[in-house]
Amino acid sequence: MSKPIVAVVGRPNVGKSTFFNRVVGKRIAIVEDTPGVTRDRIYAEAQWCGVNFALIDTGGLEPSSEDVIVSQMREQAQIAMDMADVILFMVDGKAGLTNDDMEVAEILRRTRKPVVLAVNKVDSAKTPELIYDFYELGIGVPFMLSAANMLGIGDILDELVQNFDENAFEEDEDSIDIAIIGKPNVGKSSIVNALVGENRVIVSSIAGTTRDSIDTPLEIDGQKYTLIDTAGIRRKNKINEDIEKYSVIRAVAAIERADVCILMIDASEGITEQDKRIAGIAHEAGKGILVVVNKWDLIKKDNHTMKNFIKDIENEFPFMSYASNLFISVQDNLRVNKVIEMATQIAHNRSMRVSTGQLNSLISDAVLMKQPPSDKGKRLKIYYASQVGVEPPLFSFKINDRELMHFSYARYLENRIREAFGFDGTSIKFVFREKNEKEER
Repeated sequence: MSKPIVAVVGRPNVGKSTFFNRVVGKRIAIVEDTPGVTRDRIYAEAQWCGVNFALIDTGGLEPSSEDVIVSQMREQAQIAMDMADVILFMVDGKAGLTNDDMEVAEILRRTRKPVVLAVNKVDSAKTPELIYDFYELGIGVPFMLSAANMLGIGDILDELVQNFDENAFEEDEDSIDIAIIGKPNVGKSSIVNALVGENRVIVSSIAGTTRDSIDTPLEIDGQKYTLIDTAGIRRKNKINEDIEKYSVIRAVAAIERADVCILMIDASEGITEQDKRIAGIAHEAGKGILVVVNKWDLIKKDNHTMKNFIKDIENEFPFMSYASNLFISVQDNLRVNKVIEMATQIAHNRSMRVSTGQLNSLISDAVLMKQPPSDKGKRLKIYYASQVGVEPPLFSFKINDRELMHFSYARYLENRIREAFGFDGTSIKFVFREKNEKEER
């Protein structure tokens, strides 16, 4: 099930980022806040009253002059309309109501999205007279807030959660969601068009969906898919306009929604730093990953060309050695038919479960083949292992001392599990608990 998205909007210096950082920094039931491209400072997953949601800070407006503030605010509001399920509109309680606030409110009122109005910088329990001016925005009852002092945040989060439409996030569990990610001009839209044209079983093609630019539902041999064509992720120093910042947010949000990410790389350019950053986002999110090297027709080849490129992938992406690889040419329709097939297998691998008996038998054999590490006469003991989660697969180990579980031995166990059971294309996660330590629920 996908998560509701809350976008925080408002003119510069009203406290949007302070609110975001307070929620994230104080760890108010934060599920995950992963550093990476755009996620640091502007994207986090949160939980409030048992409800998971994505919080996006649309701050970071850096107008070069006062003349462009209004136009950028329009752009910011438009982005929020497109991608958010609920909008938190923040205004400055000390500065009072401004014409810019009125203009943004007018845009937001035309949306069909719930809007929660927060009057920030109200630093005392006494209601200031200025707050009544904000009723003119026509948004509804203004909520008093002091993000800096952590006052009123709970009330705001309560209101946001109450505005989530639970039915809107019920998804077809049988559908496989595939995000096409990568930097601009690597052929993301072309591969979507090729897959659609070849299979010719399109259910519909919806532009301008709330969470990304284009979703294309597809059905092949009874299996349902959603192809998510994301905007290209550019380097930070290339992102000069706010509209491009939000295209990055859209791509990150698409990764969060996906079961499998197809990371497209331009064979003629090789692997770039930006490719590695994009891969890191998908890896940290625990998604299945298929590295698709496009434009293979442009490469002069010999008997070692593909083998050498695979070595480059392994060297440049050491953190995701599990990823599957495919070399294609959308232009020449070379191996394009393999994309869906491999993505489907990766999705199945993310959901695969290993029986406790099989797993412990494998671990026992692995321990016999390679003795666990020891320190100062004390040796690591593995008492028991079980798979406790999927998507991605999660394994729990009961051991005698967590300090003795070296990274290299954990990697050894991972390799043995992969050799025995597969899990190609998906990361697998380990959690180590000492013998008397209770399981977290």
